[in-house]
Amino acid sequence: MIFTVFAAQLLRVQGLDAASVSQQAFSERANRVTIPAMRGEVVDADGITLARSVERRNITADPLAASTWVKRDRQPDGSVKKTKMGLKGAAEAIAAIVGADPAALSSSLQRAETQNRRFLYLVKDVSPQQWTQVSDLRIPGIFSERTVKREYPQGTSVAPLIGWVGADGSPGGGIEAMQNRRLNGKPGTHVYERAADGTVIATADNSDTPAVDGKPVQLTINNDLQWTAQNLIAAQVKSTKSLSGEAVVTDVKGNIVAAASYPSFDNNQIASAKGSLLSRPFADAYEPGSTSKVITMAAALEEGKVTPQSVFTVPYQLERADQKFKDSHPHPTEKYTTAGILADSSNTGTIQVGEKLSPQVLRGYMNKFGLGVPTGVRFPGESSGYVPPVDKWKGPTRYTVMFGQGVSGNSMQQVSVFQTIANGGVREPLKLVKGVGDGSGGYTAAQDDRVAVQVVSPKVAGEVSRMLQSVVGEGGTAPKAAVPGYNVAGKTGTAERYDEKTRRYAGYTASFIGFAPAEKPQYIVSVTLQRPQAVSIYGGEIAAPVFSQLMQAALRHGHVPPSSSKPTLYDLKYVPPKSEKQ
Repeated sequence: MIFTVFAAQLLRVQGLDAASVSQQAFSERANRVTIPAMRGEVVDADGITLARSVERRNITADPLAASTWVKRDRQPDGSVKKTKMGLKGAAEAIAAIVGADPAALSSSLQRAETQNRRFLYLVKDVSPQQWTQVSDLRIPGIFSERTVKREYPQGTSVAPLIGWVGADGSPGGGIEAMQNRRLNGKPGTHVYERAADGTVIATADNSDTPAVDGKPVQLTINNDLQWTAQNLIAAQVKSTKSLSGEAVVTDVKGNIVAAASYPSFDNNQIASAKGSLLSRPFADAYEPGSTSKVITMAAALEEGKVTPQSVFTVPYQLERADQKFKDSHPHPTEKYTTAGILADSSNTGTIQVGEKLSPQVLRGYMNKFGLGVPTGVRFPGESSGYVPPVDKWKGPTRYTVMFGQGVSGNSMQQVSVFQTIANGGVREPLKLVKGVGDGSGGYTAAQDDRVAVQVVSPKVAGEVSRMLQSVVGEGGTAPKAAVPGYNVAGKTGTAERYDEKTRRYAGYTASFIGFAPAEKPQYIVSVTLQRPQAVSIYGGEIAAPVFSQLMQAALRHGHVPPSSSKPTLYDLKYVPPKSEKQ
């Protein structure tokens, strides 16, 4: 009985010890390799690839094993010719396939062998096809690691918007950072055994964990319009010797169709990128100048303080708060209507309209139109801009904010103002993400809990739109913004530019923002140039022509039919009744 119990105990212990020893031995021989997940693609609204991940290979070497390589060539008579290749032969054979320097590879292998190292990266970033050819050489100790490389087929045209992925796999700005949770997959692991000579041993171990790939993301961007916007703004920045430039296109429902900025960079070569890597339409806040007069006019109309045909005596110079405010060009005192003040972009006239509103009311409209508040797109590096609190509206600030100085916003916020007017007074949330991959090759519409806001009535929006059409007409400040065959509504902007680095005003910001067709708007386009030093400083001269070209491209893209009739415009100057004329 005692013997039986002892035997059973011995058997149990031996069994446990054998299992334990076996597991320990496996652990010592086992190698764990991370299986990288494929990051999701980023595509435009039509499915054109903007960012993708491709499989690459890093070739690794065990020099001690590789030094034993004997090449075997079967001869015509069926015999096998054996040739000792060693490390030099291995280096030459691999270099011929991957396009590397054979002497450099040989030197690396021999140095590692001398140091008794059993592992080194021999060649990085080769294609799977190249690795297959290397693998077919059957060189002992030559293996590969699967890696993933991010590629950006469209390059500089969309780089600031898309961002990049660093060598460590971390996102660097743009959509790559904004949508990282969706794009980024979950790496897996592969476990295998390797003998002392480096040979991989087949194993039945089931501890492999497969990688889970990231989800693709579809944007509202149209790649063709993005390319056009990028090239137009780049050319104008160079022509006007500007510091930088931005061009934005949205549709009337707030979908961002293009967002270009120059200078740009190549996110395929991020290590050599210079200057700002941010998307300027989101990141750069600037004082908009006269484009903000739209807010002042719309607010005064909505509050019933003026009509489009209200008449004002408008001098070239007007004194308020112990300061003399001037228009951009000298002119005799005029009898302008509200519409005329906007068409001629008069600062002194805008002050007379704006001072009919309390600071609290005007600031409220600025916020409703989107100034001083985030767009809600949640784009990395986005600036909210600045609208000073009412208690700061003292002295000249009370008046400068009426014509867009002393307040700031980015191009997306400025576009949102005009989108509101174009959309019957309803401000739609700006949208950049159209959908997320559903796992079956399609896309599920992006979830968005933001709601549209009625800022002004459809009546007032229509009145402002009609007023803005005079800006592009004869006698307006931007005839160069006209688009043949279409009625255009828009506004110029020329503002003193505040330099954050020097903490003073230096140079100007020139812009034009508008929409078309004015009677049934489909697209809003914004063009901004920072600190131009050639041709002109005025938005009507240097931003308006780019607007015209980009708007034409947008209308063609959308297959938008031309306007069927000429616009009916408001009188810009006081027209006395017939009784007064007699």
